[in-house]
Amino acid sequence: QVQLVESGGGSVQAGGSLRLSCAASGRIISSYVMGWFRQAPGKAREFVAAIGWSGTSTHYADSVKGRFTISRDNAKNTVYLQMNSLKPEDAAVYYCAGGFAGGWSDWGQGTQVTVSS
Repeated sequence: QVQLVESGGGSVQAGGSLRLSCAASGRIISSYVMGWFRQAPGKAREFVAAIGWSGTSTHYADSVKGRFTISRDNAKNTVYLQMNSLKPEDAAVYYCAGGFAGGWSDWGQGTQVTVSS
């Protein structure tokens, strides 16, 4: 079992930036994929970004491509989400997730991101 704890959420004006962090603890082995999802009020949880173990393989939702960057530091068991040029529609609770090719098995508690126009 892996525990995931997010941090870095907050309030920002449109056009601003935030960096989210997710610290993982527990039994972490190679090939553990990490990612970010988000859920806005009244909407389903949606995929934002994911990164493979080595950090060279990344995937993004079309809505955040070119604005968000996912990265990871395996020495610190931490994944980051750098969010630039934030828009009001990016406001949501952001969740860190981890798992393997078969699916996402671990979830954080979420961190709130608020973007004012």
